[in-house]
Amino acid sequence: MASSDSLVVQPRMGFSDPETMRTGLAATAAAHAATVGTITLDSFTRVGDLDTAARAVRAGSDLNGYPILTHDSSVTERVLADSLAAGFPVQIRHGSALAHSIVERLVQVGLTATEGGPISYCLPYGRTPIAEAVTDWARTCETLAAARTPTRTPHLETFGGCLMGQLCPPSLLIAVSILEGMFFAGHGLTSVSLSYAQQTDERQDREALTVLRRLAARYLPNIRWHVVVYAYMGVYPTTIGGATDLLGAAARLAVDGSAERLIVKTVAESKRIPTIEQNVAALEHASATAAGRLRAADADISQLDSGIEDEALALVEGALDCHRDIDVALVRALNRGIIDVPYCLHPDNSGRARAVIDGGGRLQWSSIGAMPLPVPTGVTAAMSSSALLDNLHHVQMKFDVPHLPVAAKADIPEMEGASR
Repeated sequence: MASSDSLVVQPRMGFSDPETMRTGLAATAAAHAATVGTITLDSFTRVGDLDTAARAVRAGSDLNGYPILTHDSSVTERVLADSLAAGFPVQIRHGSALAHSIVERLVQVGLTATEGGPISYCLPYGRTPIAEAVTDWARTCETLAAARTPTRTPHLETFGGCLMGQLCPPSLLIAVSILEGMFFAGHGLTSVSLSYAQQTDERQDREALTVLRRLAARYLPNIRWHVVVYAYMGVYPTTIGGATDLLGAAARLAVDGSAERLIVKTVAESKRIPTIEQNVAALEHASATAAGRLRAADADISQLDSGIEDEALALVEGALDCHRDIDVALVRALNRGIIDVPYCLHPDNSGRARAVIDGGGRLQWSSIGAMPLPVPTGVTAAMSSSALLDNLHHVQMKFDVPHLPVAAKADIPEMEGASR
């Protein structure tokens, strides 16, 4: 999906009304930026509650995304007609642990790009057993791969670099992205993208992106791949200035980390579903920021080594050692706690791993559970509820505070130590 030297920017846009969705795609294509389009699905479709989605459509109620399995295929084909005729890429984003029916429909209406994965779309979003998700995603990948034509190459983006949105150290995000990329390739896909979500510290994130590219070259040598950065996925700034600054930081990270694509957020993220105009403004701001940033701006970034690569390698190899079949390996890696997502309540997640933001603003492990990682030193696994809230709001406050009135800053309580 990313072929330009310019950073490609993409919204999370999704509207239940077909005409609004068509207008949103047209506005994305017309933005002053290198863009790809998005149709984000609604939450009822995501979990398979199609009856509720259908009732909402019949009643004319707004949903928080596009109900692709409820609207007739002919309706969606009309939504896409202008985009497909112009050769404008459109990706379906959904969040479903069981995605096969969604992928069948997107192929039916002429699309071949989506996102997800058997771990990254299973653990954060529900209670679907990991073994069931792996089986469904294997079939999903094969259905998508079968849509290949001489002029269309199906593409799948792992959501592995975005697990839980925040408080997940980079090594685990990288490992899950690589493992899901291998899973996709093992089920016939030849074009994938590897995700990484902006976290709490710019230099740590830039090191992580360097590691992600190194490991992709090592573990995915025979397929086409590129890297996509997500603007911060956690608690978002509430001020316009804070939200704008955080998006600008994400654009600079994408450039400095040699990513090919950036998923943007808007100034409305903390309050409501963004309008078309707010999405376009975010796309254009991110693109303009990236255009003013030279690639590989700081040569010393490639020399950073805080242990992220060693940790990511240990997690990837630990999972692959579980079984030579990648499908079985993923299930066993979760069952054995070799992959353990902090603060994730899914029944198949061990739930023993914990992470904190240290005094320097970097994400660090405080407890590793059974993961094959060095035992953390200098931090404690236990964290008070107030300290956890401080961690969750760390980025929001970092970017909001400079834009608050002086009186408001005085009312902000001192945060507890990050490693408490």
